[in-house]
Amino acid sequence: MPSRTLPYVEPYIPAPEATEDLDYAVLPVIDLAKANTPEGRAELAKVATEAMANQGFMYVINHGYTPAQTKRMFDIAHIPFTQVSLEEKKDLISDIRATGSYQGYKLPQYWHIDNGVHDRVEHYNTGAVNHDITKRQHPEAIRPFLPEIDAFARHCHFNVIHPILRLLARGLELPEERLVELHDWNAPGESYVRFMKYYPRPEEDEIKTKNVWFKGHTDIGSVTVLWSQPVAALQILSPEGKWQWAKHVDNAIVINIGDSLEFLSGGFYKATIHRVVQPPPSQHGYPRLSLFFFGLPDDDVVLKPLVDESPVLQRVGVQKRFEEDKAPTAEVWRKTRTSAYGKSELKEEGGNSAIEVQTLNGIVVKHYN
Repeated sequence: MPSRTLPYVEPYIPAPEATEDLDYAVLPVIDLAKANTPEGRAELAKVATEAMANQGFMYVINHGYTPAQTKRMFDIAHIPFTQVSLEEKKDLISDIRATGSYQGYKLPQYWHIDNGVHDRVEHYNTGAVNHDITKRQHPEAIRPFLPEIDAFARHCHFNVIHPILRLLARGLELPEERLVELHDWNAPGESYVRFMKYYPRPEEDEIKTKNVWFKGHTDIGSVTVLWSQPVAALQILSPEGKWQWAKHVDNAIVINIGDSLEFLSGGFYKATIHRVVQPPPSQHGYPRLSLFFFGLPDDDVVLKPLVDESPVLQRVGVQKRFEEDKAPTAEVWRKTRTSAYGKSELKEEGGNSAIEVQTLNGIVVKHYN
């Protein structure tokens, strides 16, 4: 059968890697090629469990995408920012605050960062995975690439997130498919691909925000898939309370845990605090293009600990974030946090200007400067 000819896409030229000797976080590595055997999964489960119970971040390699495929996805990710007019973007802006959804465009200057400075971040979100993305409205320039974007979303969901969830289920001594069952491709939910671009800022904005481009935060969902790229800007708050840089690894994925999995695991797995800052001097002036897949539980999943099912949680205890009868569904939590982010009043925690808090659904959500 003849191969399909892919549409031409303008090559994206990434920035050169940083030359500074930065304080990089030492993150565990999951080699998914080992997940094909019971012995390999047992080995990887120990690594993943320890990583997500302590650091909340790890690298994934041998995930099934070649360097050429990854390069093409970054080429495609650049299209929404370079080949779509502002008028067309405005027609596809997501009403984030009203809907609690990021589907469509978020243009720069939407989120308040600090001291009157707003973000310089633009992103395009392609649609929830349980819907046929070809039936959603997309920019004209993106439409020829929808089959590839759909295939990429499916790959992230089935070949990256599902294997990770199986490892983490083993860490809780649950059946391997237990967490996978809560992340059904065909169920109503909001997992999606995001193309995201950070633009350089004027020096006065850097001074006002202490070089923070995106405050320290946790993600909303279960598992975030970030494809590694060379601009050093992502920082992780270590268990010791120190900000460390995430190092670029060619054709690797950076995986982190979000609120939903922390809630389901009763705090055993940690939703990791991370932020984006101005790149080091050798990369000043370069934009940062990011390629994400956000995995969230099905909308009807109640975010309470699986303590009745997990011998591990029964032994170590759980951190109850909600009263038993007040745990929200994944849909409610997602919409609540999405609507409020960057648009609601924050208060300093105990006079500490480095930590700001807000209360959502009875839960204190922290933001780190």
